[in-house]
Amino acid sequence: MVENAMLETDKRISLRVLTAFLLVGLFSIMMFTPAVQAAERMSVKVGLANVRTKPDAKSEIAWQVTKYHPFLILKKKGDWYECKDFEGDRGWLFKKLLVKTVTVITLKENCNIRSGPGSKNRILFIVDREVPLKVLKRDGRWIKVEHEDGDQGWIHASLVW
Repeated sequence: MVENAMLETDKRISLRVLTAFLLVGLFSIMMFTPAVQAAERMSVKVGLANVRTKPDAKSEIAWQVTKYHPFLILKKKGDWYECKDFEGDRGWLFKKLLVKTVTVITLKENCNIRSGPGSKNRILFIVDREVPLKVLKRDGRWIKVEHEDGDQGWIHASLVW
């Protein structure tokens, strides 16, 4: 009889612990899922795109960006995405202008694009600040990139966002 009572008590404690873990897990999913969705990264897929002040094709053009320009998606409103760029500037882009292609943008002037992943490799070309590049692959802290004109090479991750 005492054993049965102890088993019942153990079952109730186990059920409470399991319920607590499930509730904590559910709470975590609810709290962190919006943050993950808001951090989605996309890039411009056309040669030139207008970033607007409001989610409307008739609203003022805040600035323009070129192909491969990366953005963080903050929220979606109909066919429009509110975006934030590497400098923290915000604006709206029509969804058909964006794609999930992985891209980066240079943060410094005179960024060397090299023939291989390493500073001892030959410099193929140099790009200025704010040049968007498509990511082809990674090797440690080095990224193989492609410029919109088709030129390819390697850049160190510390030089891009």
